[in-house]
Amino acid sequence: MNWLTNYVKPKLRDLVRPKEIPDNLWHKCSSCGQMIFHRDLEKNQHVCQHCGHHMRLSVTARLEMLFDGGDYTRAELPAVPVDPLKFTDRRKYKDRVKEANAKTKEKDALVVAHGKMGGQNVVVAAFNFDYMAGSMGTAVGEGLVAASKLAIVQDASLIVVPASGGARMQEGILSLMQMARTTIGVERVKEAGLPYIVVLTDPTTGGVSASFAMLGDVAIAESGAVIGFAGRRVIEQTIREKLPDDFQTAEFLYDHGMVDMVVRRKELRATLIRVLSLLRNIKPAGKLLEISGDKSSTPSEEADNINDIPPPPDIRRPDGEPIGDEDTTSKGEKPAD
Repeated sequence: MNWLTNYVKPKLRDLVRPKEIPDNLWHKCSSCGQMIFHRDLEKNQHVCQHCGHHMRLSVTARLEMLFDGGDYTRAELPAVPVDPLKFTDRRKYKDRVKEANAKTKEKDALVVAHGKMGGQNVVVAAFNFDYMAGSMGTAVGEGLVAASKLAIVQDASLIVVPASGGARMQEGILSLMQMARTTIGVERVKEAGLPYIVVLTDPTTGGVSASFAMLGDVAIAESGAVIGFAGRRVIEQTIREKLPDDFQTAEFLYDHGMVDMVVRRKELRATLIRVLSLLRNIKPAGKLLEISGDKSSTPSEEADNINDIPPPPDIRRPDGEPIGDEDTTSKGEKPAD
């Protein structure tokens, strides 16, 4: 009886019991509704293989995608007060920050890293949307200012990848002050003659789009990214008109001259490398070749020798007469019979 209860019965139970399937094996595309296997989604850089919809990408995957070989060094950002206003709505702001820290294993919504991209020095400041919707508070402002200083010190290009819902309301006026502070940091990079490139991802809205996100020397947007200031519903209620279906998308902004180019995620790294190579030609112009000749001659003698070289025979005077070795009348000699 013990043998049937302890051995046979558990084996039969395991055979008929339905197996639990992890929830993260399949992902549903929010655009076309197709189910995508997680390995296929990661292989395709979180772009739907059926309709080409660009899903949101984690900040870690974003940095690995951009840097050469996925190698980069994260910068230590300045510490800021966690709850400067002692703010409380439905919950304490301090509790929200602790929850976001535990969820993302990050200190705040911005990650600054430096490394090589196409062989050039770059500093990348990427937003983590999973951290309180990538909202901009004092920590994000300090991080962007630190990124601008790091780019100047390393003589590197600054690339910012925003993915934010705007300013963080729990920090009130302090979060709005970061719009001015980040703008000053960007201007310092430009004054140093370094490129400042913005890669607009989904979403880029609010105070972020009203400050540093729209100040790039080159503004690149990912395909289908939502970019704007106020929300679509707020605008429709204000102007009392129906907005186009593609309003505030990357393609809509490109058609109206707000961004320089719309790039698919697979082509983003190659596009950034090409833009950086055009903005900063750090390669030598070419080898200096030694001109063959008499090395003992002085520069004045070399100049005289160069002036003595006769012009090509096909060059003519304004009166149509050719200029060549046979023309010696200009030297006071009589032409030969």
